[in-house]
Amino acid sequence: MSVAHDQLLAGGAYARKQLFCKDRIVAWSHGSRFRLSRKLAEPYAGLKLLDYGCGDGTFLALVRDLFPVAVGADVDPQQTADCVRRFAGVSGLSFVLTEELSAPCHSGTYGILFCMEVLEHCTEDNLQGALNDMRRLLAPDGTAVISVPVEIGPSLLAKQVVRRVAGWRGLGDYKYRETYGTREFWKMIFAREQTAIPRPVYRVDMVGGPAISYHGHKGFNWRALRRRLRGYFRVEETRFSPLSRLGGYFSSQAWFICKPR
Repeated sequence: MSVAHDQLLAGGAYARKQLFCKDRIVAWSHGSRFRLSRKLAEPYAGLKLLDYGCGDGTFLALVRDLFPVAVGADVDPQQTADCVRRFAGVSGLSFVLTEELSAPCHSGTYGILFCMEVLEHCTEDNLQGALNDMRRLLAPDGTAVISVPVEIGPSLLAKQVVRRVAGWRGLGDYKYRETYGTREFWKMIFAREQTAIPRPVYRVDMVGGPAISYHGHKGFNWRALRRRLRGYFRVEETRFSPLSRLGGYFSSQAWFICKPR
């Protein structure tokens, strides 16, 4: 990576927390996620790209050589403004608030759409709106790549241990990790597609924008989301990272490769 590339990455809050985390397991897991995201993006190089829920722009920094035109969208006005500032020198890359995607000029124009680590945080109303948005924004022959965390099965046990250790070490915001009751925990360890537990709802006041309600990771079931996605897209493939061959049982993320219905 060039120095300029490193500077683009290191300037992002999520990149500092994840890719550059001092906990090697956290850095390895998220590093694997972004390596797979680039690999999945490569076959679509040259198409118009939308990163729906782009956060600090880490993914866009990693694939900026593949897409001459790319848009990052996020709900956080402050974070979006920071991306505009940090990526000002990158040609063909722009950032908008998610609400701005309602403009007709965006509908059906994106040949490839990525949405990574976003949908698990959506409350029911927000989830339905996001899925409708993505279906509308995707070109008729486009592809949507959606990733979410694996928070069920053995992966949940491993993640809670890693989060607790990271919290003890004072890394990132892991000291604020969500906790489970005993019955809740074992229910999610053995979760099936229909399994659900109550999910806490949090609220944050956005600087320069409206208040947002959201979920953390607790109670998220990737199997249930995949079923939900099938009402909007054809889910053509499910992949996992890292340790992809283990079918999600010891993986950190699930990936869905989708086509419009």
